[in-house]
Amino acid sequence: MMPARKTFGRLRRRLVVSSAAAALAFTGLVTFGGTSQAAAQGPCDIYAAGGTPCVAAHSTTRALFASYNGPLYQVQRTSDNAVRDIGLLSAGGIANAAAQDSFCAGTTCTITRVYDQTGSSGNTLVYQGPGGTGGADTAATATTEPMTVGGQKAYALYINPGNSYFAGGSGIPTGSSPEGAYMVTSGTHVNNGCCFDYGNTETDHHADGNGAMDAINFGTECWFGGCSGTGPWVQADLENGLFTGGSKTWNPNQVSETSHFVTAMLKNNGTTRMALQGANAQSGNLTKFYDGALPGGYNPMHKQGAIILGSGGDCCQTNRNASAGTFYEGAMTKGYPSDATDAAVQANIAAAGYTTGIAPFTPGSRISLKATTSCCTTDYLQHDAGDDKVVIAPVASGSSATDKADATWIVRPGLADSSCVSFESANAAGSYLRHYAFVLHLKANDGTTQFAADATFCPKPGNSGTGYSLQSFNYPAEYVRHYAMTGYIAGNGGTNAWDTTSLWREDTSWLVASPWS
Repeated sequence: MMPARKTFGRLRRRLVVSSAAAALAFTGLVTFGGTSQAAAQGPCDIYAAGGTPCVAAHSTTRALFASYNGPLYQVQRTSDNAVRDIGLLSAGGIANAAAQDSFCAGTTCTITRVYDQTGSSGNTLVYQGPGGTGGADTAATATTEPMTVGGQKAYALYINPGNSYFAGGSGIPTGSSPEGAYMVTSGTHVNNGCCFDYGNTETDHHADGNGAMDAINFGTECWFGGCSGTGPWVQADLENGLFTGGSKTWNPNQVSETSHFVTAMLKNNGTTRMALQGANAQSGNLTKFYDGALPGGYNPMHKQGAIILGSGGDCCQTNRNASAGTFYEGAMTKGYPSDATDAAVQANIAAAGYTTGIAPFTPGSRISLKATTSCCTTDYLQHDAGDDKVVIAPVASGSSATDKADATWIVRPGLADSSCVSFESANAAGSYLRHYAFVLHLKANDGTTQFAADATFCPKPGNSGTGYSLQSFNYPAEYVRHYAMTGYIAGNGGTNAWDTTSLWREDTSWLVASPWS
């Protein structure tokens, strides 16, 4: 939010230049005039063609059937408890994130339901709230991770400990019937808490013995010990254990999946065989971690046919809701999918164009960042004269060379995470934009882990629906914001003055302009 102007170091009042428009990179989906065009096939069309149709399909980002045109999920705002279903930009296309942004403007929203795209109301995932389906879990905040799919803004279901979802199940395989499942998740938001699962679970929220579950698990929890590497790993939660293969012994073929977007797959024929697979969800082929016999004591399976997301099957009776993870999409099938079908689904996911990397923020490029709030459309983010503060102030063609360089940043791979970015000053080599006590500064890189984390930001589609927003790497609820002409990282609401919800979305949205220097 921008009150009456003050003088910071140099007074720069000049004419504004037009910002450079930047195209989002995407694969597999085409956009015209801001409306996504439906894919020819979705993952569930591919499963059906392979003889293993989807019996449940969930996503907050896109349609999983080419013909689907219903709601993806429901949000509820805290200001008045009103709810709204969030649908698609077009049939078979991408989520209508703008509808969520409009509905949730000026308040906080949570995701209260994720609808089953097969049309079964019995498979709609509902958060496990007090007095509800067996526990005291809460709904996840709806805006924690904006990202893009096929060049269009969407939101992830960003689950923290204490968030989880459940459906009683309708038409889901039971007993020893075969099934498959996949989800697109994230290798950058994980922990070792039990248990970030998606798949078949108990109907009564209790641990009902070996084989009562058949769910994908993704996290860093090493249930039986002896694990190699740090994870996260694609594992099978079959109840009473997370399995990396066909026994309690560590499977040496397991690989840590650390990509921002990860495809995780599990299939189980219910009597003799299961397989675990994973891949980078942005590109590449599936890696098969395991394909063999079920663990001892799990033959045959005793699946109960409910659906879990974000916790263990006995949530929340025995503290099985301590996990963190991200869910973008997933489905469950009737029958044991073929390897060819699995490969086709992975190709479809990769073609969907999941990304956090936004084209203007290519490492090595030089950019300027222009404010979008109506008060300040001639102002650019820059380091101040006479101190190390970062401020906004005008720059124009008649500005001095020093002023122009102060408002120019060189994009570098994120010092703490190369999937994000860091901003090096164009005229102070080795000095980076960083936050300290939530205030933005220009500081020389001291090589510490703390500096790297404070100087790393993850570009996202603009919180206001315009431009881009820069999410703090180590404070993901905080974004680069201007307030009283000074730069901060700020949350949408909080105890600090710069966390005010007034104009937060506009103040945290920036246009990427041609570099001044």
